[in-house]
Amino acid sequence: MSPEQITRDIEAALPGAKVRVVSDDGVHFAALVVAAQFEGLRPLARHQLVYRALGDALGGAIHALSLDTPTPAEWARRGAG
Repeated sequence: MSPEQITRDIEAALPGAKVRVVSDDGVHFAALVVAAQFEGLRPLARHQLVYRALGDALGGAIHALSLDTPTPAEWARRGAG
């Protein structure tokens, strides 16, 4: 699975999200997902939304996925908005 495919899958599940996915080896990935859908959710619930977007690829084509899941307001406070 490619970072581009993971990005498309997450964007399809979380419309309007800003997504950046990187990988050095094609099986271990790191994703930044900035989404309004995360408002009011704890980190675990945010991650679960992303996991659902990727379905069976997790544990298969995606061996490991590191997630950073801020809301747009949190992202802006980091000075990255």
